[in-house]
Amino acid sequence: MNSTTDTHADHYRRIRENPRFIALIQTRSRMTWKLSALVLCGYFLFMGVAASLPELLHQPLYPGSHLSLGIPIATLLIVIAWLLTAWYVYRANTHFDSLSASIVKESQV
Repeated sequence: MNSTTDTHADHYRRIRENPRFIALIQTRSRMTWKLSALVLCGYFLFMGVAASLPELLHQPLYPGSHLSLGIPIATLLIVIAWLLTAWYVYRANTHFDSLSASIVKESQV
């Protein structure tokens, strides 16, 4: 290996061993798992209700309505998933990216 490769390997090693980087990875991983679980639980709960109690979702939204209760619930589920995704992207672009940049910068000594 040449000196450039050694320099890059040392740089990456310093980043991986940085306690702030380890905390960043753990925090980001915990958040992504929680958000994924939240969205999946919502979808599976909706599908479970649709499979086991379809009459609940077939109820009209209000008396005389042609719109069933399932439509706004499904729409709300999709909107919540979008909002959670938008929140994660905002959090990643503001907090995680700036923390990553500072970790890389401090490891370039």
